[in-house]
Amino acid sequence: MKRKILKLILFIAVIWIFLFLNNNWLQTTTYEIKSDRIPKAFDGLTIVQLSDLHDATFGEKQSRLVEKVKKRKPDLVFVTGDLIDSNRYDLDNSLDLVEQLVTFTSVYYVTGNHEVAVNQVSEIKEALKSLGVHVLANETELIKIDGETMAIAGIEDPLMRAIEDPIVVVGESLDAAMSKIPEQTYTLLLSHRPEVFNVYVENEVDVVFTGHAHGGQVRIPGIGGLIAPGQGWFPSYTAGDHKRGITNMIVNRGLGNSLVPYRIFNRPEIVVVTLKSSR
Repeated sequence: MKRKILKLILFIAVIWIFLFLNNNWLQTTTYEIKSDRIPKAFDGLTIVQLSDLHDATFGEKQSRLVEKVKKRKPDLVFVTGDLIDSNRYDLDNSLDLVEQLVTFTSVYYVTGNHEVAVNQVSEIKEALKSLGVHVLANETELIKIDGETMAIAGIEDPLMRAIEDPIVVVGESLDAAMSKIPEQTYTLLLSHRPEVFNVYVENEVDVVFTGHAHGGQVRIPGIGGLIAPGQGWFPSYTAGDHKRGITNMIVNRGLGNSLVPYRIFNRPEIVVVTLKSSR
């Protein structure tokens, strides 16, 4: 009887450790994107992408997460939506992260569906802007180095216009964001949704940074993600770098959870992208 109880305790302990590590052990994934469209002045530019924090906490005042980002010495940080969670809204917790990031790099942000769902979009945007974050709402900023230019565009989550087709909304938002970009300008896009990959390809966006899919929540080794919003079972876009035409779409597995409290074989992810010019 004692052996059975010990085995049960051991089994529970192993499961608890497994779940704890899957939800708290940060993983960094690196990509190098090489193109002759990248201006020479931007060769080696390093971008850290964070997505889908959902009010999760990594160390006191996000200390573990901040240190992981800082070690990468990013030129830019992109936050691609769902910084907060609509089921346990705690903006101050998420701002603990942002307040530290802006002290050592430039931070760009777009909304996710949870910012819209909590009905606090204006409050969130204003709080971020007050910290110096570049909040992109269907618009573009041009950045220049040594006389050469690159564009950083960002679009709102399509839930902002909930009763309309997300594909149509994303297309129109992208049109607005890219309308003032000079032709042949290398463009980086922040957008929460990966399921509309075709729209990005059709618009010939160079690199798209997305999240939303949470890595499929449960990742089956050798197969991929199990389920994702907007894609259903065994979705196509839950992680990694997807390339078609001139477009690379990075899908970040995200950091936190929402309705489903556990990630399985799917550690919270920090994405690092380095641009390499082949001119």
